[in-house]
Amino acid sequence: MRAVIQYSVGGPDVLFVAERPDPSPKPGEVLVRVKAAGINPVDGAVRGGFYPLLGEPPFILGWDISGTVEAVGAGVTAFKVGDEVFGMPRFPKQAGAYAELAAAPADEIAVKPGGIDNAHAAALPLAGLTAWQGLVRLGRLQSGQRALIHAGAGGVGHLAVQIAKALGTYVVSTASPDKLDFVRALSADEVIDYTKEDFTGRAGDFDLVLETVGGDHADESLRALRDGGVLVSLLNVHDATRAKASARGIRVERMSVVPDREGLVELAKLVDAKKLSAHVAKAFPLDQAGAAHAFLTTRPIGKVVLTV
Repeated sequence: MRAVIQYSVGGPDVLFVAERPDPSPKPGEVLVRVKAAGINPVDGAVRGGFYPLLGEPPFILGWDISGTVEAVGAGVTAFKVGDEVFGMPRFPKQAGAYAELAAAPADEIAVKPGGIDNAHAAALPLAGLTAWQGLVRLGRLQSGQRALIHAGAGGVGHLAVQIAKALGTYVVSTASPDKLDFVRALSADEVIDYTKEDFTGRAGDFDLVLETVGGDHADESLRALRDGGVLVSLLNVHDATRAKASARGIRVERMSVVPDREGLVELAKLVDAKKLSAHVAKAFPLDQAGAAHAFLTTRPIGKVVLTV
């Protein structure tokens, strides 16, 4: 098979296509003919050596896949050859998504949503599961509550806005001036231009904040939360911030996404109900993985994918 491989950490130019042995599905796994692979910020961090999830190179990047079942391992009954599937297998271990074939545990993938192509399905799993697990599993967001979602035009943010709206919540999101209209089109109830308005002026206004930015945002977000609210952060939260939160009964959840077949099924239901869609900023062919990684650093709206 053809796969994107790197033999050293570094910039996007360390990625190149090479022939690799075809993987074989072990018991409990399926072999997926990958049609598209999503690219996420964690991919760039691993490629550059800033987040060594996969140890030392060589390795094959990527976790988001969408494609067709090519073969099934012993004991797999949920899928058959020819089924269209999507998922985020093995995270944070190597999944090898940037390739023509990838073996995945059958309990970490799901049937691809109908009505969307593989590129849009591959854009969903990691970012969508991050949003779902943050809002629903950890945040316990309920209909009628108020949620503040930072960076609503980002990969996670634009899906989180839609999921929160589908749950029946009042959604406020932050965005840069050039992305305000995009976030409004996601049906956010309010969009804050963070260059003109300080979200901390909404003191005590929210039941939940989804923090995706970093820096001082977690600490500042406490001011926007009501006493007893929930702060869900994708990044580390300082002990001092946790102490402030505890004094006000605010629950702090530092999350890392995990493979989640049930979550994928829920995302697919929302897609099929026309309540959720991944925005693909640009799709690149497999042999332009380096260019795709470089494009991701420009902070495009939505997601970037590889088509295989």
